Amino acid sequence: MNIGYLIGLVVAIGVMVLGMANGFPPYEFEKIGNFGDGSSVMIVIGCTVFILMASFPLKTFLSIPKHFGVMMKNPKQKPENIINSLVDLAQIARKDGLLALEEKANDQEDPFFKQAIMLIVDANDPDRVRATLENDIECMSDRHNAAAAMYDKASAIAPAFGMVGTLIGLINMLKNMDPTSGSSNIGADMSVALITTLYGCILAHMVFGPVANNLRIRDSEEVLNKMIIVEGITCIQAGENPKMLREKLLTFVAQKQREKMGEGSGGGEG
Repeated sequence: MNIGYLIGLVVAIGVMVLGMANGFPPYEFEKIGNFGDGSSVMIVIGCTVFILMASFPLKTFLSIPKHFGVMMKNPKQKPENIINSLVDLAQIARKDGLLALEEKANDQEDPFFKQAIMLIVDANDPDRVRATLENDIECMSDRHNAAAAMYDKASAIAPAFGMVGTLIGLINMLKNMDPTSGSSNIGADMSVALITTLYGCILAHMVFGPVANNLRIRDSEEVLNKMIIVEGITCIQAGENPKMLREKLLTFVAQKQREKMGEGSGGGEG
């Protein structure tokens, strides 16, 4: 579970609500009602959603629930687990040959890992193996970036329609001004007009922006895992020593993780 996102979002909303209610005790929570306006909600949220639909393929737009699921879940695989699996495969390959890895390939839940193992079991050219796997990673990352780009677009659209709503409110205010009554209603009318800008900023910076950033983080984590697999598989195909393979793959992770994995490995590779 992406606890950081949940804590950040909930606390940000809480701080904003307290700010609306006077900022410091004694809080005046009745003031929060001043920030509600149905027309503003319709203009900002409605227009943002449907312009987003018009800007991207329907398949991408309908994948929004899936994007939130990916963002909220922790990665299925951790680099250290992948490295340990690759070292085990290297030991099997050195002892029994590459063909012995076919059974291990069928045990893999990750389709990419399974594909990588089968490519070397089928005795493909090493350069072709690397090129195939790296192309797979590039295409995957392009799909992920396209999804994140939709939320970047939403971050730009929402404030724009917030300004549109403000302009609509100002136009209505000016149209309804009565020269005989002076300007007694200008303050109230102006506050309603500005609410749409508030909604646009909230959507852009509290909803869409964090989602785009989290999706890109998930992409970078998945790319890292797959690059470890590519490097490990090509080294196994080349017959590299399992101990040297571990040392090579550890360069993909942070120093603290390397030290932790070094302590847990026990130095038992053959």
